[in-house]
Amino acid sequence: MADSAGALKDLMIITGFSGAGKSTAMNVFEDAGYFCVDNLPPGMIGSLIELFVHEGSKVERAAVVSDVRGGAYFDALAAVLDDLDRMGLAHRVLFLDAEDETLLNRYKETRRRHPLAPGGSIAAGIAAERAQLDALKARADVVIDTTGLSAAMLRGKIVESFLSQHSATKLAITFSSFGFKHGPPRDADLLFDVRFLPNPHYEPDLRPLTGRDQRIVDFIDRDGKLAEFYALLEPLLDYLFGQYVAEGKSYLLVAIGCTGGRHRSVAIVEHLAARYGAREDVIVAVNHRDADKPAQQQ
Repeated sequence: MADSAGALKDLMIITGFSGAGKSTAMNVFEDAGYFCVDNLPPGMIGSLIELFVHEGSKVERAAVVSDVRGGAYFDALAAVLDDLDRMGLAHRVLFLDAEDETLLNRYKETRRRHPLAPGGSIAAGIAAERAQLDALKARADVVIDTTGLSAAMLRGKIVESFLSQHSATKLAITFSSFGFKHGPPRDADLLFDVRFLPNPHYEPDLRPLTGRDQRIVDFIDRDGKLAEFYALLEPLLDYLFGQYVAEGKSYLLVAIGCTGGRHRSVAIVEHLAARYGAREDVIVAVNHRDADKPAQQQ
């Protein structure tokens, strides 16, 4: 590759496991104004960069997705990274990982074939891919484990890691409900336990419902505890969100937990999402992790 020239100031290379969220990541950079290319074999990255650094190029920021779909992988991509280092061209590598079980479930949900096992088992393909990618993972600038992350959560993490200097001052907040019986979320920035509130689970007529139903909200607030909780929680969140913005944070995951994740936590997340979604200085997403799980004994 020729020495760096042209307008290119930032090159993102997105790689990692099939099913770990590379398409979502590419969409984030595309929304941020990057010139994006998906499924590019490592051997062709050099040719593309030649175009980017050409004196007449107007591409300032670019993102390339490259993975095992491109065939012979690690050695070729490692050579590209070495060339970029030699050129002094600003570049960053994002590696997306996930637990094997998560990758397996995502493939089952989409009914796709694994690129390394088109005629065999998905598990075998994941194992083969992990053997190829472990060495490359060590060369990444940022590694994100997408296990348990929704698309909105992944977008927020990418913005925080790479794009905060390009984005506006809006804070991206994900309000997530969950059930402690299913385990707490892995990456919550703030976590509130609301199991002290009245539990609709023990009312047979309310048990099948979720916190999206007004009847659940009315039951939780029957003695005024919910309104009292909001009167304390909302000023605290207002204060904390402002402090996080002041220190440069661009994404927050606020987790609200009850026993099963169907009633109290869902109702509170819906309330907070409506309250903060009406503001112009934040971007709000909602994730009800356990709301659709069967209402078993709690």
